[in-house]
Amino acid sequence: MSGRILDAFKPFEAFLPEVIAPERKVPYNQKLIWTGVSLLIFLVLGQIPLYGIVSSETADPLYWLRAMLASNRGTLMELGVTPIITSSMIFQFLQGTQLLHVDMQKKEDRELFQIAQKVCAIVLTFGQAVVVVATGNYGKPSDLGLAISLILIFQLIFASFIVLLLDELLSKGYGLGSGISLFTATNIAEQIFWKAFAPTTVDTGRGVEFEGAVIAFFHLLAVRKDKKRALVEAFYRQNLPNMFQVMSTIFVFLFVLYLQGFRYEIPIRSTNVRGHFGSYPIKLFYTSNTPIMLQSALSSNIFLISQMLYQKFPSNPFIRLLGVWGVKPGTQGPQVALSGLSYYIQPPLSLKEIPLDPIKIAVYIAFVLGSCAIFSKTWIEISGTSPRDVAKQFKDEGLVINGKRESNVYKELKKIIPTAAAFGGATIGALSVGSDFLGTLGSGTSILMATTTIYGYYEMAAKEGGFSKSLVAGVSELM
Repeated sequence: MSGRILDAFKPFEAFLPEVIAPERKVPYNQKLIWTGVSLLIFLVLGQIPLYGIVSSETADPLYWLRAMLASNRGTLMELGVTPIITSSMIFQFLQGTQLLHVDMQKKEDRELFQIAQKVCAIVLTFGQAVVVVATGNYGKPSDLGLAISLILIFQLIFASFIVLLLDELLSKGYGLGSGISLFTATNIAEQIFWKAFAPTTVDTGRGVEFEGAVIAFFHLLAVRKDKKRALVEAFYRQNLPNMFQVMSTIFVFLFVLYLQGFRYEIPIRSTNVRGHFGSYPIKLFYTSNTPIMLQSALSSNIFLISQMLYQKFPSNPFIRLLGVWGVKPGTQGPQVALSGLSYYIQPPLSLKEIPLDPIKIAVYIAFVLGSCAIFSKTWIEISGTSPRDVAKQFKDEGLVINGKRESNVYKELKKIIPTAAAFGGATIGALSVGSDFLGTLGSGTSILMATTTIYGYYEMAAKEGGFSKSLVAGVSELM
């Protein structure tokens, strides 16, 4: 049946936008240029406001996840990379549950699988664009009118098509890495930089303060007579970024870089060259930041659906089980989940929430760790890093595990790789939760995604650019 499902997408191949793979290897300098141009286009799209908005002051269901989804509210990048990640998550679920069988060794199956993912992403783009406009994010549809509503939907779909093609451009070898990871990391880094160095001022009731934590630190020390009090306020002020959050962010960044050096070495030997021994590394973060990206996409879709339904049917008991939304008492916003499923999977704001609602914290930790472990374990089957794929690679290169027969390579890898993937996914989930408790600039998930992406790009640049100085070794010395 699954074969027939994939074949159903074949007619779409002629109509889908596609980036043709390069006929020869693209030089490193050209890859840098294409990567830079793609990033520039993304940044421009994220600053162009949508035409036709009446108001964007309504509750924002994706407030917690915009940085991780490369989304900027009220701009062409409203949807960010959500449709692409969600499409990937859907097909990962279908493949992981054996509802869809794809032989990644066959070129035809691989191509059909990519086409199916692209079609799904386009359908999701259209659906999410309609939902965002229809639920009144930019003003009531009756006030906007049919023409403006259609223009807004067209703008969102057009921008998402551009992102889809930019991601495909980089992924097919014209640039470095994945466009999704690059755009997400850039958006996260931009927001962290702004929170640390924003020159805008805010009237807090105690006087005018700078929004950026670092600038506020020097400003408070300069203008306040009581330096001790100024120092305490700069490190622990409420409702604005503070220096403790800056220090926490730097610590998490360095700690994740330090963990990048953790790996399990499988001793291997060559069957072609006598006396040639080596090792095959299984990294702690075997699937990189993919699990946390998919977990973010899952949460964002739950939040989006929950808040949309709650706005329409606030008294329905089943809708309220999914989530009740409102402004948290004692704060001025934004709207958050106050109860229901969405409340329990919503990241905590600080350590203060632990004694207030330990059940919520326990459920949140279990959700993040469990979903990351499951996503990581199933992702290896799609990404070509499963035990079967690695065993085939060993066979093609004439390698065997030292002390084991050639026929036992797959069995040995099957014991190690899925366990390493699940443990690595759970570890990155635990780091995300820990970062949330520390109160970093941005959520723990976003910090981890940015750090792993930046390190991944460093490794690619080191490999393709011809330099090999280990960043992890330098960080290990500091730690």
